[in-house]
Amino acid sequence: MSLKMTDRLNGKVAIITGGVAGIGLGIAECYVREGAKVVMTANHNVDGGKAAVAKFGDDVSLFVQQDVAKEADWQKVIDATLAKFGKLDILVNNAGIGGMSPIIEDLSLADWQKVIDINLTANFLGEKYGIKAMQKTNDAKGSIINVSSVAGLVGLPTAPAYSASKGGTRMLTHATALNLAHRGIDIRVNSVHPGWIDTAIVPAAAKEQLIKTIPVGHMGEPKDIGEVCVYLGSDESKFANGAEFTVDGAQRA
Repeated sequence: MSLKMTDRLNGKVAIITGGVAGIGLGIAECYVREGAKVVMTANHNVDGGKAAVAKFGDDVSLFVQQDVAKEADWQKVIDATLAKFGKLDILVNNAGIGGMSPIIEDLSLADWQKVIDINLTANFLGEKYGIKAMQKTNDAKGSIINVSSVAGLVGLPTAPAYSASKGGTRMLTHATALNLAHRGIDIRVNSVHPGWIDTAIVPAAAKEQLIKTIPVGHMGEPKDIGEVCVYLGSDESKFANGAEFTVDGAQRA
């Protein structure tokens, strides 16, 4: 059942990295429903980007190919956003990769660095360029949402690099929120920590076993994260800053 649009994000412009599939697409769908204009990025899923723009309409959406770990690509995305929509209100740092390594001493430095670059360094770059754009075009107001993970709260034994990157995102969120607040800048920074969400990256063969670990008895859906991001992107969350929003079906309760 689709929910009725209530214009909670009417007039706002959002960048959503990794926004054309999985959790990112769920966020984009909720944002467009609520009246936002969305710029969706992805590195490899160009076809998904084209499909998303065709679905939403090019009057309210834009796709930009982006390697989130490259600083030049962030400038490219900001430039495209401002050229198309004229401002930036919301940045959702959602793009990320896994990084399973059951035996940490077998984890290569290259594999470690790749996970850190995409999951953590990219979020720093997003904050850096997002804040500058909000200062330039939106009177230094806005909302930054960093999509972390429950692995950023309690490390996963089989994913040390992933856990470190998501824990780093959690602390980056806190530090940036405090830095901006202490400087009197009205840009809020919060983190969202999904549990198991039913997306293509979850192996079908593992779903039944994973569901047994979730107290509510089912996996989450991408839109479950999208709805939380609607709140955080809207003016309703004006007093939420430096906070953590865990969405995991009571798995950590």
